[in-house]
Amino acid sequence: MDRFDTDSRLIFIHADMDAFFAAVEILDDPSLAGKPLIIGHPGPRGVVSTASYEARKYRVHSALPSVEAMRRCPEGIWRSPRGARYQQVSRQVMGVFEEFTPEVEPLSLDEAFLGIEGSLRLFGGAVTIARQLRQRVHQVTGGLTISVGVAPNKFLAKLASDLQKPDGLTVVDPDRIQQLLDPLPVEKIWGVGPRTRDALHHIGLREIRHLRRAGRELLVRHLGESSGHHLWQLAHGEDHRSISTERGSRSISRESTFEIDIQRGAASDGFLREAAEEVARSLRDENLRARTVRLKVRTGSFRTMSRSLTLDMPTQEPGPLFETARSLLAEVELEGEGIRLLGLGTGNLIPQSSPLQPGLFEDRAAAQRQQVVSQLLDRSRRIEGGAGLERGKLLSKPPEDSTTVDSKRRDDPTGG
Repeated sequence: MDRFDTDSRLIFIHADMDAFFAAVEILDDPSLAGKPLIIGHPGPRGVVSTASYEARKYRVHSALPSVEAMRRCPEGIWRSPRGARYQQVSRQVMGVFEEFTPEVEPLSLDEAFLGIEGSLRLFGGAVTIARQLRQRVHQVTGGLTISVGVAPNKFLAKLASDLQKPDGLTVVDPDRIQQLLDPLPVEKIWGVGPRTRDALHHIGLREIRHLRRAGRELLVRHLGESSGHHLWQLAHGEDHRSISTERGSRSISRESTFEIDIQRGAASDGFLREAAEEVARSLRDENLRARTVRLKVRTGSFRTMSRSLTLDMPTQEPGPLFETARSLLAEVELEGEGIRLLGLGTGNLIPQSSPLQPGLFEDRAAAQRQQVVSQLLDRSRRIEGGAGLERGKLLSKPPEDSTTVDSKRRDDPTGG
């Protein structure tokens, strides 16, 4: 037994798969092992989804433009993302987490927080749980590795999981939290991105110890009340958040990066209709309805904007998703630029079985017709010969409008 197994303060785990997308590709094609593998699209408009550790030696990382990735790593081997396969393996991994605790909070396909306070006695302690979890992930997935952080709170657990990647296990000693934090660079704090990092460096704050010594008032003055106070707490290792297991905290989305910037209008409508259909189908497959519709837009100059709207009536049908996303896009100030990336997402999800209260002016007959169509389409997907059925509004337009979004678009099934 590890000495930390008797410490009841260690009640959080952060588990993070190692170079997940690349690792799945290597699992399916072992000839890629040990090679600089890049997941993404190598075209002039593409971005990197993730990269193997061999490619990371060349400073290739997620969100890096593909052109720059090819310049840094000309020997890189490229593979297109396979979203369905990654989701399949992700479900296996999340299933392993649930073997140890019902308190699982997924952050993405490849990482999650686990609340293990109620599991300590059952499994023999936090470190024992972490070790067994890593072994089970390796066993269930057929060889994938995972890095794990064990700590008294979520912030420290997430920080710890990153300290010994890949295939690492790091335990935060509850009595030596400040000794761990103080020498680390400020960007190790979850939520400190390049902009905040540069702002802190500008005032001479480069390590976490500097944040503590600077005082809360200085951080608030430069970062604002909320951000300054939050950063001050994290610099002291304080985080009072609990595990969120509400399904409503999840999201389902679809986004694409376009080969050539598209304009708002027929092209954007075409993508949004298709995305709405796919997202709605995913909602129905998981027996969920969405209360919130989200839109993500990135222009040719890499300006990224997002909009969201909470619906009066939760839905799992494509019509409301499309109409809402279309109206949100109409509000975005493109300033004459084309659209490089467009995404439609849903959030605030609720179980399909939750009772609904129809709106006073809702067209119930139309809603029921759409529901029947969706049921027929769903049924057709499960029987041989049904794959060709499509909702009428999603069929191709006449030849004079035949420049379809598909001919210009490269899909990114990994989300963003």
